[in-house]
Amino acid sequence: MKKSTLDDEPVGRRLEVEDCVVVDKKKMRRAQIGAGVGNFMEWYDFGIYGYLAVTITAVFTHGMDESVGLLVTLAGFAVSFIVRPLGGVILGPLGDKIGRQKILFLTISMMAVATALIGLLPTSHTIGLWALIPLYLLKMVQGFSTGGEFSGVATYVSEFSPDKKRGWSTSFLNSQSMLGFAAGAGTVAVTNAVATSIWGENAMLDGAWRIPFLIAIPLGAVVIWFRLRTPETPAFSGDQSLARRLPKGSLFQRYGILGILKNYWPAVLIGCSLTAADSSIAYILTSYMPTYLETEVGISNLGAAVATVPVLVAVAIAIPFVGRLSDRIGRRAVYGIAVASALLLMVPAFTVVQIGTEWSVYLAMFMIAIPATCFLALTASVLPALFPTASRYGGMGLTHNVALSAFGGTAPFFSQFIMQLTGSPYSPAFYAMFFSLLAIVAIFCMKESAGRPLLGSVPVVETRDEAQELVDRQDADDRVDTTTMPIFTVRRR
Repeated sequence: MKKSTLDDEPVGRRLEVEDCVVVDKKKMRRAQIGAGVGNFMEWYDFGIYGYLAVTITAVFTHGMDESVGLLVTLAGFAVSFIVRPLGGVILGPLGDKIGRQKILFLTISMMAVATALIGLLPTSHTIGLWALIPLYLLKMVQGFSTGGEFSGVATYVSEFSPDKKRGWSTSFLNSQSMLGFAAGAGTVAVTNAVATSIWGENAMLDGAWRIPFLIAIPLGAVVIWFRLRTPETPAFSGDQSLARRLPKGSLFQRYGILGILKNYWPAVLIGCSLTAADSSIAYILTSYMPTYLETEVGISNLGAAVATVPVLVAVAIAIPFVGRLSDRIGRRAVYGIAVASALLLMVPAFTVVQIGTEWSVYLAMFMIAIPATCFLALTASVLPALFPTASRYGGMGLTHNVALSAFGGTAPFFSQFIMQLTGSPYSPAFYAMFFSLLAIVAIFCMKESAGRPLLGSVPVVETRDEAQELVDRQDADDRVDTTTMPIFTVRRR
């Protein structure tokens, strides 16, 4: 195609078979594994920090009132999430510029190093409350790296996935997140059991708490090896050549954060609302419930970890099936199920857990897991579809991280704070339900993306026959919108 000038005008044309991308299944599997193992490690860290919250309080806030110390420890989550949007707004647009694969290698390297270093920190017994400073600094490094991690892997896998199976393909990311969290909980439980049997009941306080963090060294090495083998996405590679031939102001123009806010603010608001709903429930289930079970229900640290692992494994198994369901009945319909179940089940769940028996704890956890599963199954397929290829990583980096940091990552802190303020054990439930109500507006405003090409991309199909079928019925199928695809001819004005 002739290079465009200021006097050239790009003119849309009909879809042809050669325009469609036929998925290379080997590359797609490699992309899914490379993206997923990084997501696994990110949530492994959240898992061990969450399940060691009471222990970390004892070793890093020695001398403080216990309830204040717990808030200070949970503020470690808040600190990392305050920095997270900064990582998103810097690494996201950079990923749109230099490539998804390069940034994902950087993010996981930072995460692995920071997690391992936490396991080497001096405690408050050694240097007093100064110990909190390096702890918070490393949590900030983790927050910065995760700002580019999930938005990057969601963008990455969605661009590799066939349009008809994007819900299924991308849902494995949050499935691996839950497995990572379960692995973190399991590691804490095993470390606790083994260390206690060998060194006595104070083993975790005496230093065994470091072991789960130090496991990040070999785990990080494996993840980095996988990331080095992942290819760049076809959508990004093709977008780079198109960007040089299109006039400014086009759908295919790459924007920075200010440009994204100016041109795609409705998508930003929709994405923020949906992220607030899913992350508030997810972080209450994964990060706050272990602390709640210990402090409010009276279950031991080991018991809280053991109770959570099967729930998280069940969520991990269920997420891909809910993702596949969204490919069949639509993302909006599954979001409706998520919101309805959140409004109906959150308060009963926190009522049941107060009974304090083993069966009541499991039942309550599974009740919270139902809306969490529905929300988590959709995140990685819905948010990338809100933004065009040229600005997708940046758009996700901004939207997902701002909402998650403001409303999800701080959920453990604010749930505990509101509960201490009001004395109500239902505070976490009301916190999550509020954001589920807000999500209803976003669901009505969002466009259905199931089975449609990503904005600014050509159709991604599994076979050439499927591509031919799309071409043949493009006039009758409203899902084939060539005005949003990078297919055009250049006409002299």
